[in-house]
Amino acid sequence: MYAPARSVSRARLAAALGMLLVALLAAGCADSAEESPIWQPGVGGGPAASAAPAEADQPAASAGEAGKTISLTATGDVIMGNAPSRLPPNGGKGFFDDVKAALKGDLVMGNLEEPLTEDTGAGKCGPQPKNCYQFRAPPGYAAHLRDAGFQLLNQANNHGYDYGQQGYENTQSALEAHGLKHTGAPGEITVVDVKGVKVAVLGFSSYPWSNSLVDLDAAKKVVKMATDLAEVVVVQVHMGAEGADKTRVKPGTELFFGENRGDPIRFSHAVIDAGADLVIGHGPHVLRGMEVYRGRLIAYSLGNFAGGGKSLNSSGRLGWGGVLKVSVKPDGGFVEGTFTSTVMNSVGRPSIDEQDRGLGLVRQVSRSDFPQTGARLDESGRITAPEAA
Repeated sequence: MYAPARSVSRARLAAALGMLLVALLAAGCADSAEESPIWQPGVGGGPAASAAPAEADQPAASAGEAGKTISLTATGDVIMGNAPSRLPPNGGKGFFDDVKAALKGDLVMGNLEEPLTEDTGAGKCGPQPKNCYQFRAPPGYAAHLRDAGFQLLNQANNHGYDYGQQGYENTQSALEAHGLKHTGAPGEITVVDVKGVKVAVLGFSSYPWSNSLVDLDAAKKVVKMATDLAEVVVVQVHMGAEGADKTRVKPGTELFFGENRGDPIRFSHAVIDAGADLVIGHGPHVLRGMEVYRGRLIAYSLGNFAGGGKSLNSSGRLGWGGVLKVSVKPDGGFVEGTFTSTVMNSVGRPSIDEQDRGLGLVRQVSRSDFPQTGARLDESGRITAPEAA
């Protein structure tokens, strides 16, 4: 999954060196062959510069590199349960088994909608909450995310700070202890090497513990910083009002219980203008449409993926989610994608939706909300840009 960058394969490098040695011997200067510079992984000025001489003699390989893509996979909201009393059976083991086959890709991401922490005594809702929801799962549940195939989790959402700063930091420690990366803190740019391509992932929301969804100038600034660190920039963003009737995307700011949940279209276009290559939205708890803007894909909401312990409402559209897999070029350009419909059962465990209800909804609203720029999804879930449809 994660692999160090390579300029050429060992076989190709050996062949090139062999040809060089033969040429030197024929010229009567075999002694100089031992002094010829040889690129080694992690040494010198980087794979692109080091590979140039070998690639110059192999135009076919150069053409192959030009067609290289990487796959980025993402889900919407993930809650595995709510400790101490609303946790899945068997300690959560096997919670993602029904969707594990769909969670494949060179980089697999999810929106972690709860802290992974023991009770810090600092829950945001207090002893008698009213219209307040707080979630947490044991730190060991990070192992279930890893076993499912996740590699990076976003904390930029309204539940990331349910148990305060300590709970937030405990979550990061739990993820790191199981080999998982995280993103979402202010100024945090998480860079991952994906098949030799540097991918930066940033998280945004309307809350102070994340990069700002509302301050577009600040958002563009951090995205531009990420473009200096990586070839591909992915934006995870928790945006938009919540509810079963919030499947449509319209221009303008969205409010929820008085909170400014951003202007999804304006924000998404702004970060792409600043250099982002893929926007992964979540927050409304329902699926929304997809748009291709300037050759980059925007998924406005991937809906609810998992709500263990009945933490999320699974009735009707609120129970529909999906796994988005996007292929992009090394420069971030959108090539194509797939959408796999999922559904939560009565206790919030995710499974593949054989009825493809989520796919049907995304197909419909993508065309309705974005007649010219909407992504095209066929009946199998394949995603293409509108001009390729």
